[in-house]
Formats: sequence, C-alpha cells, structure tokens
Amino acid sequence: MNENFPIDPEETPQQFAKRNNLPFTDYLLLSRALTHRSFLNENPDALEDNERLEFLGDAVLDFIVAAWLYNHFPELKEGDLTRLRSALVRTEQLAEFGMEINLGAAIHLGVGEVHGGGRRRKALLCGTFEALVGALYLDAGLNAVKEFIEPKLERAVYKIMSSRADQDPKSVFQEWVQSKGFGPPSYHTISEQGPDHEKVFEVEVLVNGKTYGRGRGHTKQAAAKAAAREAIASLDITL
Repeated sequence: MNENFPIDPEETPQQFAKRNNLPFTDYLLLSRALTHRSFLNENPDALEDNERLEFLGDAVLDFIVAAWLYNHFPELKEGDLTRLRSALVRTEQLAEFGMEINLGAAIHLGVGEVHGGGRRRKALLCGTFEALVGALYLDAGLNAVKEFIEPKLERAVYKIMSSRADQDPKSVFQEWVQSKGFGPPSYHTISEQGPDHEKVFEVEVLVNGKTYGRGRGHTKQAAAKAAAREAIASLDITL
C-alpha cells in the first residue's frame, strides 16, 4: 500500500478514469460511484450516493474472485478456495487496492469526513472500491472488470498465501490455547466509538482471565479477529 500519494480532492471522475485507464463512457455513473453519503448530506443537489453501486460491486467481486481462484488453483479444495476468496475481498484488502489507485483523491466527501481522514479510512475506501467495480460493470461489462481486477488478484493472492493471511486468527489462537490445556478464549467488547455508520469497536481476548490481545474494527467480529491476531503475534504462534 502506497501512502505517499498526494490527496487531491479536486480530481474529476474523468481525470481519475484516465489516470487508471478505466474505460468509462458514463461519467455521471462514475461520479455516483465516487459519492459518499457524507457528501450527499451536505450537498442536497447531489442525486444519489454510492451505496447501491457498492451492493452491486460486492456481488460482482465475489463472482470474479471465485472464478479466478477456481481457474488458477485447480488443486485447492472448496474450503481453501473459500478462505482465499474471503481474504481477497475483505475490507483491508479492498482498501489496499483502493490505495494502489489513489482512490481517495477522487471520492466526493462531506467536509467533516474529509477533516476526519475519510480519504484514507479503510472501510470507506473498501466501500468506494466496490462501488467503482459496480459502476465499471454497468458501463463497460464483465470483461472490463476482469481486466481491472485480475492483475491485482495475481499480486495479492501469493502475498496472502505466503503470510497465511487466509487463516482465521480466532481458530488458530483457539487451537494454540487447547494445545496448552487452557480453557477456551473469551472475547469481550471494551468500547464502542463513533456514529452508527462508522462504529469502531475495541475487543480484548482473554484466557483464564488473562488478556492476550486487543483489537479494533468496524464490527465486533473484525475487532475480535484483530485481537486474536495480536495475541498470535505476541506469542509468536506459527500460522
């Protein structure tokens, strides 16, 4: 992920499409894909935010990633393919894809969201990336989406496999706990912060009353996984 891109909030949809070689012809559709709800709240003349396109893009990504994995890894079983697909479409990975194309420079955000660091917020980048995929599918078709996505999958999947990032950290940590003869780990929510649409949860994982890790995420499940991941790292457990 390159965090040294300049963030230019004035970049137009046309400039964004040209910079990333995206074959858009309907720039109103692309503009909608780049419009966050916070912009709509502050600009009543704007027609629609990108949430419907995000819904569509999520489904398109699931299909393309599943088909790509099926064709590229004929030796893998269903469970392994499912874990890899989940790792490739998770929030952090899609946000990284968004950073690679400097997506934050083109997103239409409300002033408060800009000041709050929205152009680099992972959940926001993930949702906008999904909306971009949905818009590209509607405007240019499935093959255009495949040409855009598949090179990114090629680079990301081997990194995921080498680091075993497709493994569920909660399952890995539980296996370690059981191997030591301890009681099962428990996860407790420490705090909830932020508005309903941007909640951040903090969760800790305990074993026999001792805290082994803490994590944050936009859902309790994501925060619990982050806590397990921290526990694994602190104990130097091999995935």
